[in-house]
This record gives sequence, structure tokens and C-alpha cells, in this order.
Amino acid sequence: MSKRDYYEVLGVTKGASDDEIKKSYRKLAMKYHPDRVSGLPDAEKKQAEDKFKELQEAYAVLSDAQKKQMYDQFGHAGVGGNSAGGGGFEGFSGGGGFEDIFDAFGDIFGGGRRSQRNPNAPMKGSDLEYTVQITLEESALGLEKEVKFPRTEKCGTCDGKGSKKPEDVVTCKTCNGVGQVRFSQGFFSVQQPCPDCHGRGKAIKNPCSDCRGSGLVKQNKTVKVSIPAGIDNGSTLRLTGEGEAGLNGGPNGDLYVHVTVKQHGFFERRGKDLHCEVPVSFVIASLGGEVDVPTLNGGSVKLKVPEGTQTNQVLRIRDKGVKALRGITNGDMYCHIFVETPVKLSSEQKELLQKFGDVAKHNSNQHPKSQSWFDKVSKFFK
Repeated sequence: MSKRDYYEVLGVTKGASDDEIKKSYRKLAMKYHPDRVSGLPDAEKKQAEDKFKELQEAYAVLSDAQKKQMYDQFGHAGVGGNSAGGGGFEGFSGGGGFEDIFDAFGDIFGGGRRSQRNPNAPMKGSDLEYTVQITLEESALGLEKEVKFPRTEKCGTCDGKGSKKPEDVVTCKTCNGVGQVRFSQGFFSVQQPCPDCHGRGKAIKNPCSDCRGSGLVKQNKTVKVSIPAGIDNGSTLRLTGEGEAGLNGGPNGDLYVHVTVKQHGFFERRGKDLHCEVPVSFVIASLGGEVDVPTLNGGSVKLKVPEGTQTNQVLRIRDKGVKALRGITNGDMYCHIFVETPVKLSSEQKELLQKFGDVAKHNSNQHPKSQSWFDKVSKFFK
């Protein structure tokens, strides 16, 4: 079976920098590390373990400048060809030329090489993300909202130890408690987590029936999220300790709640301000007057329309916007006016309008825009 391109394995392009390669390796190693998948079904766990080995093999080459150059020039043949299938475990002594791999991986779990020599060091749980959708009214006023999601928690039956009896947890015989074994791969070797204890350094003779020895179980969790007044679309709230359970007594990860605000049927929010379209009759637009405009709290406010108001004119109502997140003062409401032309007029209305038109057509001061337009057009016909 042909081997995958090492750059493809690490999810980077061939021109990726050393930092990009290392960052991608850390991210994928976190995802497929045996301790992270120990609670999965055997088939999925085996796939993750194979993927983890593939990641280590790829990083062992691409993190070494000399081997990377050989690989770029000759492909897999330049770094051992297809001999990865041969060989086996060589023993458990330290040393070797691939300690930088475990420095990168050790950073994920807190502490570089030292933490790798202690497979039972506390490890923080993974962070979780959740998206919640709220209305514009809720974003302006704030609310408390329940979110439900699955997460990994410490097994309550064995208290996260993997076995009900402490004496059932023994030192792994394969790695002698180190948690790492050295794997021969062609003309070089790679250190990797022990396949029997998954890097923990300990084996369980009588695993807990609920968590199958992992110390972790999947549970549905309900958390109340306090969404503050003034929160805007795209904001993120962090709930410390509400993520996945940690390992070996490590702290839980965090929960990141991404807030999206539904599009409103009348208002559009721009920062602290609200914008809306307000229809006005041509009578009020001509003579001036007041119209009722709804507000986010369910009430209404009077908008004063000055005499001679035109379509697309914007009128402001102070302090009727929303507060910014953790702000004190409200923004303003901006009303974009459009003047409605009446339809289905009665004979009497038409007659009155006609009389108005006859009187007004000779007074250009009453229609400044029309007169301006007429003057511009007239220039083309002179």
C-alpha cells in the first residue's frame, strides 16, 4: 500500500514554514492522541491510533531540515522508502534524534520533555464550542439561556481512575511504566506512545464497566449562559471549566459560546445605533406632523416630521438605540423616511389634488428638486 504524502498527512502545503508545520502537527496530535480516543469503540480507536502514528512519522521527517530536504528531492525513497512496515520495538531506552517531535507534542499537554517522561502528568481537557442564536430584542436587553451539549466527563463509577479497585491499576509491562516505546522505521527509529497503555504507563487488570478503563464517559450537559445586554452579532462568551474533562486530575477545558443575532424585520443594528425605514404620508411630509415608531422594548415613540420632509431623508431620535456591551448610554435611532404616494383615490380626492397641482405648478419654490432637474435638462436643448 502506497504511503500518503507527508505534507498532506500534516495538512500543510509543500512550501509551509517550520512554524506552520509544527502548529499543524500539534493540532492534529491533540485530536488523535490515544488518551483522547480511549473511550471510543475499538474500530474508531484503531483508526485514530494509526492516524497518530502516521502523524509522528510525517513530523519526524518534515521537522528535520536534512530529512526534509531529502524527502522534497526524492520522496519517500529518500527517507527510507517503504521499509516502515519492517522492524518492531527496540526497547525503552532514551536518546535518539527525534526529541524535537516530543517537544512539540509535549507543549500540547503542558511541559515539553519532562511531561512526556511522566505519562500520568495532569492534562487540561479539550475546549468546546457552541453556537446560540438570539433575537435583536434579547441582544439589547440581555438574558439567561440554557444550552445543552454532549461532553466528556470524569467517570463517576470509578472516580476517573479506570478501575473501582486501586490494586487493579498496575505498571504497564510493555513500556515498564515509561509510557513510550521506540519503534524501528527503516534506518531510523521513532519514539511513540505505548500501544498497550496508550502512553499512560499503567495497565488496568479489571477495567471499569462504565468507562471501559478510560476514566471518562460521555454525558449530556446543560449549562445556563448569562448573555449580557448589548451583546452584538458574532460575539463569543467564555465559560471557564465547562469544556471536556481533564486527564490525571487536570482541569476541565473551557466552553466557548458563539452568539449570533437573528435578522430583525424592522430594525438594523449598527454599533449602538438602530436604523429603520419609516413610511410617511405625503400630507404629513408636506405639512409636518408626528408618526409613531416602534421600539425594541415593545413600546413606541413619537417621531417629529418637519414640514417639507423628502424621501431618503434621515431623522434621528436620541437615546432610542441600544447599549454597547458593558456600556452605560444608549445609542440613537435613525429613521430613514420614504414618502408614500396615495393609491385608489376617490373622485373628490383627485379633484382636490388636481386643484392643488394647478395652483402649485407655477411656484418653483415649492418644488426645488423638480426645478433644479428642469434647469439641468433645459441646458441640453438650448
